[in-house]
Amino acid sequence: MISRGYNLVLRGTLATSLSDAQCGFKAIRADVARRLLPLVEDTGWFFDTELLVLAERSGLRIHEVPVDWVDDPDSRVDIVRTAKGDLAGIARMLRAFTTGRLPVAELRAQIGRRPLPEPVPGVPPGMVTQLLRFAVIGVLSTLAYVLVFVLLRGVVGAQAANLAALLLTAVANTAANRRITFGIRGGTGAAVHHAQGLAVFGLGLALTSGSLAALHAAAPDPSRTAELLLLVAANAVATLLRFVLFRGWVFRSRPAPAPADGSTAVLEMETAR
Repeated sequence: MISRGYNLVLRGTLATSLSDAQCGFKAIRADVARRLLPLVEDTGWFFDTELLVLAERSGLRIHEVPVDWVDDPDSRVDIVRTAKGDLAGIARMLRAFTTGRLPVAELRAQIGRRPLPEPVPGVPPGMVTQLLRFAVIGVLSTLAYVLVFVLLRGVVGAQAANLAALLLTAVANTAANRRITFGIRGGTGAAVHHAQGLAVFGLGLALTSGSLAALHAAAPDPSRTAELLLLVAANAVATLLRFVLFRGWVFRSRPAPAPADGSTAVLEMETAR
């Protein structure tokens, strides 16, 4: 779960198309390594992610090859320290791309092997517009959620009202984001998108229901205002998670097939599923 979550965050922030950035098994052309390695700053777990993202932004061809990986049950990783280091690395790379400190345009002109849109932005293409549209839809969804919850709370219990309100608004939210935020029209893939949207809804339900259960455990008879404030806060966190999952998983743009001309610069092995 941590590995999948990290890759979703990576795709949502750095707009990479990689499916498994930290599988520790990679091959790279020597001439490319000599150009890219001096620009890689991290010496820990983020090292290979930084190398791959830099190669991708520089217009190099990257091909992912599935491999069978044997788990070592005695493997030891400091999860908290590693996660903090990875998030710091993502933030550092975003700043570098935004300020132009990393010479991706120069590298793309000199060693790039595939066409990229010009100029390469510091943030994923269309991400600001998507965030604004997603935020507007999220505000409207939250208002609708609060309205439905208040209407049902007097008829059924808090958990049932929360479930019904989330389910109704989740379906409408997925449909609106599919068409408006991510510009996907037509019926192709709609069923899959809604199924994935319901999976994202399940995570939101777990987050809000868990928060509600914790509130009732701490205060057996909380006020309606306390319930609403807690649920709105939990929904804000769930909304952020929903955007990352929508962009990185549900409505993710699929990369084009890798070229077969032998000019791939980097081989990235992904753990076979």
